[in-house]
Amino acid sequence: MIGGLNYLQPVLDKLALQWPDNETVNLVCHGHSVPSGYFTTPFVNTFDAYPHLLHRMIKERFPFAVVNVIVTAIGGEHAASGAGRFEKDVLCHNPDVITIDYGLNDRSIGLLKAEEAWKSMIERCLSQQKKVILLTPTWDQSFFAKDKNWEQLCQHRDLIRRLADTYSVGLADSFSQFEQYCTSEDKLTHLLSHQNHPTQKGHQLVAEELSKYFLAR
Repeated sequence: MIGGLNYLQPVLDKLALQWPDNETVNLVCHGHSVPSGYFTTPFVNTFDAYPHLLHRMIKERFPFAVVNVIVTAIGGEHAASGAGRFEKDVLCHNPDVITIDYGLNDRSIGLLKAEEAWKSMIERCLSQQKKVILLTPTWDQSFFAKDKNWEQLCQHRDLIRRLADTYSVGLADSFSQFEQYCTSEDKLTHLLSHQNHPTQKGHQLVAEELSKYFLAR
C-alpha cells in the first residue's frame, strides 16, 4: 500500500480527539465530474457520490470528530485546469487531507500535460505539509471496445500509480477496485450509470478504497 496504512496517522490522531480537545478536520475532494456527483448527466446525486459516502464512513469510525468534506470538483475538468485553481479553491480551505481525481478526463490533454499538472498539485500539497491521496480513474464504456480510449485510460492509471510511488503519498486505486469487481463484462453495467459516470455501487467501491486510510483508533 503506497504511503502505508499509517500515512494519515497525524490526521487520525486529530480525528480521535474528544471535546474539548478536538479540532475541525477538513477533507477536500478535488477533481472532475465523478467526485462532483454526476450520475446520468445532468443529474447530480451528491449524497450517493464517494465524497459523501466517505464522510459517513469517517464519522462512523470517529464519532467524536468534527469533519468537513469539501468538494471542489468541476464536471468536465482536467488536471491542468484543476492545477490552475488549486491555490484559490483547494488550499484556501486549510485541508488536512486532499484527494485528487482527474484520470478519466486527462486523456483529453495527454500524458505529458497531465503529469505536469499532477506534479504541480502534489508538490504544492507537500510544500505545505498536506496529506494527499491520488485516485486512479474509475472505468467507462471504452472497456467494452478495448479501443484507444481504453488504452489511454490504462496509461493514465499507470501514471497516477507511479506518481504516488515517487512522492510516497496515498493512493486509492479505484481502477483496481473496478477490475476486481468486474469478473465478467456484464458486471460493469452494475457500476456505470452513464457512459463514464459510476452508479452508487461504483462510488461505494471508491469510498471503501479511500476508507482504508481512515482506520478507527
